[in-house]
Amino acid sequence: MKDMRDFVAVCEEKGLLKRITAEVDWNLELSHIAKLNEEAQGPALLFENVKGYKSPVITSACTTVERLAIIMGMPEDSTLTDLYVGWEEKAKKPIPPTYVDKAKAPCKQNIMMGDDVDLYKFPVPQYYPLDGGRFYGTAHFIITKDPDSGWVNLGTYRSQLLAKDKIGTQFIKGKHADIMLKKYQKLKQPMPVASIVGCDPILFLLGAARVGAFTSEYDVAGAFRGQAIEIVKGEVVDLPIPAHAEIVVEGFVDAEKFMEEGPFGEYTGYYSGVGTDPRNFIDVKCVTYRDNPIFWGTTVGRAVTDSHMTMALSYGATLWQQLKEMRIPGLKAVYCPPEGAGRFLAIISMTQMYPGHADQVLTAAISTEMGAYGLKTVIVVDDDIDPWDIPRVMYALSFRFQPNRSQVIKRGRSTPLDPSLPIETRDITGRLLMDATIPYEWKNKPIPIELDPDMVERVKERWSELGF
Repeated sequence: MKDMRDFVAVCEEKGLLKRITAEVDWNLELSHIAKLNEEAQGPALLFENVKGYKSPVITSACTTVERLAIIMGMPEDSTLTDLYVGWEEKAKKPIPPTYVDKAKAPCKQNIMMGDDVDLYKFPVPQYYPLDGGRFYGTAHFIITKDPDSGWVNLGTYRSQLLAKDKIGTQFIKGKHADIMLKKYQKLKQPMPVASIVGCDPILFLLGAARVGAFTSEYDVAGAFRGQAIEIVKGEVVDLPIPAHAEIVVEGFVDAEKFMEEGPFGEYTGYYSGVGTDPRNFIDVKCVTYRDNPIFWGTTVGRAVTDSHMTMALSYGATLWQQLKEMRIPGLKAVYCPPEGAGRFLAIISMTQMYPGHADQVLTAAISTEMGAYGLKTVIVVDDDIDPWDIPRVMYALSFRFQPNRSQVIKRGRSTPLDPSLPIETRDITGRLLMDATIPYEWKNKPIPIELDPDMVERVKERWSELGF
């Protein structure tokens, strides 16, 4: 799979994509159709008749585990936790991207430069009534490069359409793009950036993942595909661009310049603030795009949607990967529920091997790159419970958990999007570590009630006779 068109073809062949040919308004109507479809775990939608536009919009690409598996190149009957394990395995052998000739890069089929740049030529949706406007970047990623090391980062940050040649950015404190922007600020230079809409979907998943600092998502994407991602040089920025991208916005972010941006209905189901805020923006100098480009959007908003499934995969897989890299024994499985957007709640199943083992896993989880940012609650259960089996997790919390064995961490890095904190003080969050295991060191453990296996077999043999 090289691009969005390959994904569309595969999904259509398997009956996992629906083309909407009726006229649909980009203003609320498109997003509301997509949102209702996503909540029902419906197919990916390709809107081919957007009011006032000739090019299509795709939504709901990642709503189901089945389509996430297709993107990852995994069996379609995989579970989310199967994908976590596949992610960890595939990411072990990074492959750097490779440059191709500009003539072989579909993203260069059309070019707008300078005053000709007009982002209103694309069918950018308005998603919710209280949004600050149309949001260009919901399923995109922004490419940046560290001015010191040359490390290339791909990161997903929301982007509002602010003018025909301006889109907003929300580089949250400590995000890799924010770290790089501060370096350009010290150099008194604007930061070159490129926003990518529509491409090989694995690049978007990785842009939304918690890939560690100094590792390029391009290299990890190459590992997933088993071959180098094809890239091409930008027209006005010295950045590697996916050759098969649908739309590429090239421009610069000046750390000293701001425009009013927001609000936006975030994946928490709430707005991130009370109104607009001054934020940095991309001053767009060039746009390149394919013929009849596919604009990719996602509704975000209240769980569970496309966005939550994406984060449940990318954040959960990263937590599993990073815990495995710590070489902690006894780890069975990790589950980061889509209902928590994959980032606020993690459940870990483990085989205890020594006193304090469960506590080690709990504290390790919040010390990973993924867990150190936003993860608020970690639950550890014994290995007889699958972490995705929520009724059994509730059983463990009811009959194995003791509040006085839990730990409250009072200070940790938060996300400004967490609506459980006051809007003015969202830098720091508390964390709750819940040990729902039977303590390893207990000499006298609770005796479980077990069925007699011979009697079970006898009863099964008589099942029909008993009238069942």
